Amino acid sequence: MSAGASSFLAAAAVLCVCAAVRELGAARAGLSLVGRIAILLQGYGWPQGGVAFGDSLNRRIVRAGLYRRVSIEAVLFAKLGGGLAGLLIGVIAAPAAPGRLSWLVLAGMPLAGFVGPDALLERRARRRRVRLVAALPDGLDLLAVSSASGRGAGTGLRDLAISSEGPLATELGMTVAELSCGAPQEEALRSLRERVPGTEMAALAAAMDRSRRYGSPLADQLRRQATSLRQDQRRMLEERAARAAPKIQLVVALVLVPSVLLMIVAGLAANADSLLGGF
Repeated sequence: MSAGASSFLAAAAVLCVCAAVRELGAARAGLSLVGRIAILLQGYGWPQGGVAFGDSLNRRIVRAGLYRRVSIEAVLFAKLGGGLAGLLIGVIAAPAAPGRLSWLVLAGMPLAGFVGPDALLERRARRRRVRLVAALPDGLDLLAVSSASGRGAGTGLRDLAISSEGPLATELGMTVAELSCGAPQEEALRSLRERVPGTEMAALAAAMDRSRRYGSPLADQLRRQATSLRQDQRRMLEERAARAAPKIQLVVALVLVPSVLLMIVAGLAANADSLLGGF
């Protein structure tokens, strides 16, 4: 294998590892790179051991919405296969890499193959959570209407799970199933918060718990939460639109303007004889 191909594999390995660290730490965007690596090591059970690793991997599968569809053994097999494939590629490519770059290829390729399945699971979980949060304000309005009409919280959750679709309906359906099996509401809501981390679902669970304990009106709390979520989503869209304007200007400056100039130059070059004929 040539040195150029080895250099490309080294760069690809570094990019894959950095992308995996970014995906695995996306929920903790305020942390530095060292902090995200520490969270990544904790997710692998270090220094607690294999039990913590299995629990972390199972929670990652649940957050991705693949519970009972993908087993821990299948993910471990994929991680082992990716690591072995990366090691094989690294062993083949490392001798052709220049200087100390060979060690980077030899270490980076197996590491990229090993953490790849975790990064894919975390990416799916993050996208699934975005879809769930986007559907939550409408669901809260429906729950508020159900609560204002005198129906219980469990009945409202069941109706919402049946009438809707997507990740929100799936998670609420699991909560309703736990309640139907005799689980206390507090325990079912705790399981919901664990499956869907974040302040949005935690606020819903807290509102339902306050209503159950102290008899506070649930409908008003749900409406306020729905309004707050819509305001947050509107602000996020405005921020994304503000960040998109410089990117569009960069594309125009680097792609569109040079292409138009090339067309003008080509036209001038094609008609150079007639343009310069009068001189």
